[in-house]
Amino acid sequence: MGAEPFSQSQIQNQNHNHNSRHAPLVLGLQPFALVDNVATVDWSLLRQIPGERGGSVPVGIEELNGILGEVKAHSRDAHSPMKTLAGGSVANTIRGLSSGFGISSGIIGAYGDDEQGQLFVNNMTSNGVNLSRLRKKQGHTAQCVCLVDDLGNRTMRPCLSNAVKVQAQELIKEDFMGSKWLVLRYAILNLEVIQAAIHLAKQEGLLISLDLASFEMVRNFKLPLLKLLESGNIDLCFANEDEAAELLRGEQNADSIAAVEFLSKYCQWAVVTLGSNGCIAKHGKEMIRVPAIGETKATDATGAGDLFASGFLYGVIKGLSLEECCNVGACSGGSVIRSLGGEVTLENWQWMYKQMQIKGLPTPTQMYANEYSG
Repeated sequence: MGAEPFSQSQIQNQNHNHNSRHAPLVLGLQPFALVDNVATVDWSLLRQIPGERGGSVPVGIEELNGILGEVKAHSRDAHSPMKTLAGGSVANTIRGLSSGFGISSGIIGAYGDDEQGQLFVNNMTSNGVNLSRLRKKQGHTAQCVCLVDDLGNRTMRPCLSNAVKVQAQELIKEDFMGSKWLVLRYAILNLEVIQAAIHLAKQEGLLISLDLASFEMVRNFKLPLLKLLESGNIDLCFANEDEAAELLRGEQNADSIAAVEFLSKYCQWAVVTLGSNGCIAKHGKEMIRVPAIGETKATDATGAGDLFASGFLYGVIKGLSLEECCNVGACSGGSVIRSLGGEVTLENWQWMYKQMQIKGLPTPTQMYANEYSG
């Protein structure tokens, strides 16, 4: 039998060992706690939904409920009902770091006093995530509909209107003290709170990871994004190939290698993920390309980039080489696409550990045993 995913007691033990204040090693800023409603749908339903397929376009509560109603009515497979779980890019990355890699991790954000809020809390707590920086507020918890087609591609429709969120002025330096990394996702709606978090995190000496979110976000709000990058405060940047293309739209050379070169001017680590073609990464003068791992056909691509980030960050934290960081990311990104939703199942963590062993990568339990033996 392979290595087991991490228990809460092991994660708490690491919390204690990392520093006396029990601060999580990695913090994720997700201003809105978010619940994902994930469903497999056919193209006829996708055609009825406004906006580009494959993208992420915010909707109002009426439209969200309308889409949910349509999904239930058009359910293609009665044996595969809609799956509801804690979601959001940052939450996916943080949950993966905690439950799959045993890295003490926490979330900064807010959730509502409703059923969705409690679901988010229960799901993250059961995966060992520290929620002491998650504020409870009166109001609705944000939701997202994730529609997955036959090819495993997902179309996202988040509903953030009137949802509770943590505000920039609510952040305090104690939220960041003792931690080493802050994980962020670019969003114009959250720009003020992102900037406040960066300011406080840098005062406390944290390294900062930024995910570029979606091609629409890069296309529509490129200038504020460039300002963030040019500030020199982003240490690690993740982009997928669509986001990378948008970042360099209009340039003579706008391929993924050019995007990695561009990002590496501002960040210590620059990574462009290429789906079934793996990834390209640069750190210092070293640039590397690593293939994807496992099946090329995804059941659901939801969370692939988020879980790739979990694996890559684990590698950086543990001092692995750039190639090893990419390979761990390929293993974890490959694990989540094997089933529906952005959460890795027990069976798929086992698959990931096996892939890591095949590639000669140090599994989390090996690292844990080495660090805490004797």
